[in-house]
This record gives sequence, structure tokens and C-alpha cells, in this order.
Amino acid sequence: MSQRLKGKVAVITGATSGIGEETARVFLSQGARLVIAGRNREKGDALAEELNGSGEERVLFQRTDVSSEAEIATLMDAAVERFGQVDCLFNNAGAGERSTAESVTEEDFDYFMKLLVGSVVFGIKHGARVMKAGNGGSIINNASIAAHRINQGGYLYSGAKAAVSHLTRLAGVELGPHHIRVNAISPGAVATPIFWGGSSRAQTLSEEENQRKMEKLQANLARATPTPRTGLALDIANAALFLASDEGSFINSHDLVVDGGRIAMFNEAG
Repeated sequence: MSQRLKGKVAVITGATSGIGEETARVFLSQGARLVIAGRNREKGDALAEELNGSGEERVLFQRTDVSSEAEIATLMDAAVERFGQVDCLFNNAGAGERSTAESVTEEDFDYFMKLLVGSVVFGIKHGARVMKAGNGGSIINNASIAAHRINQGGYLYSGAKAAVSHLTRLAGVELGPHHIRVNAISPGAVATPIFWGGSSRAQTLSEEENQRKMEKLQANLARATPTPRTGLALDIANAALFLASDEGSFINSHDLVVDGGRIAMFNEAG
């Protein structure tokens, strides 16, 4: 089997569950070396140990709070120190929220804008810094169909993801001459623990309870798209693989919607 990322080094944030974890598995199977990042050191170390197995150490876990520019900078520097380069960055860390225009608070704004937008802004900044020193690369930002349609997420979440989508276009234009492509993926109706509080909530539940919630969620989401199945983390991981690989080398400043056609079911007014 061909390895589409052979020789490449990828950094993935939010990598200890859901889309991030699945992307790590796919990238590793395609020959990449990885630095996976998240807040939960115990889970991150366990995942890195599992992925490395008994062979060559191709996966490093770096505990990172992506709400902090300093920690993002340290993450990118750790990747270069360990593997000598960074060829791909997947800005994937995030969380859901259910605010409205009238219920939003200053605390919500500070937390979610730093997490959902700040992590992308400073991920791009420091990803570009290390990629410029090499041979360029691919930066992928996880957006959402909530960036494009109402009623697909909370007020702040939707606004933040719209910012991610537009910042992607701006950064791609600025960084393209340096052989750095910047693209986004907008998932929709993808079954992940974000629907019941995210990975932090899932980690407090038993494996059996998480499985029950996932099965119920998948059944519900399968009825929410023209394609009669739920979206899976693997669907997003495969899209990220395409954008990270040389096969996607002429795609830049693009927001790739991966939603089974759900976005076509709604106009912009919902």
C-alpha cells in the first residue's frame, strides 16, 4: 500500500479523542511521524504509547493548552526538535457551546474565542514560522458548517468558526508564496463526543455509557443528512489526509465541506 505522507511530519492538536485521534491514526498509517497535542497528559501519553507499539518511536505527545500562544509556540518547537521539521499542522482543538445573542457572557466570549479562534490564529502563526524554515507545508483548520448556516451550533461557536473559515482564506493568500497552503475542513453531522460535552465530559463516563451515547447519536444524525448515514471521524481524517498530501498540492485558501450534503438542506436563514 502506498504511503501518502511518507517522510512528512504532522502536528495535530485536539488529538486525544474524536476527529483528532482518528486523524492521527490515519496519518500514521500513511507514513507520517506525529506530534499529537492535548490537555490530558495521561490519555495523550497512553495514545502515543499505543501508536508507537514496540517499534520505532514515530509519535510524540506534547501536553498543550492551545488557548496559550506560548504553549503553541513550544509545541511547534518541540516538533522541530524531535523530528527536524514540520510539514503539516492540523488545528483541530475545540469545544461546543450553546450561547445565543442574548445569553452570551463576557466569560464565554473570552474562553471560546481564545480556544476556537485564538488556537487557529497562533497555530497558523507558529506553523508558518517553522514551515518557512523548511520547504513549506500544509496547514489545515477545523471549521464547521456552523460557519455557513444558522442553527448548526451556538452563537459564539458559529461566529468563531466563520472567523476560522475566513482567516483560512486570508492566511492562504499571504503564505502561499512561501509554499505554505492553508485550508479548512467544515464538518457537519459528524458523530463525536462534542455532542455530549466534548472529550472532557466523555472522560468522566464509562466506556459503556459513551458507547450508548454514540450509538444513539449516530442513529439520530443518520436521519439529518441526504446521505443516509452519520458522518464519522474517519470521514474528516480522510479529508485531512488529502489536504496534507501532495495530491492536494494545488488546493489553497479553501474551506472543504464534509457533511453528507447537510449544508444543502438549509438556506443561510436556516
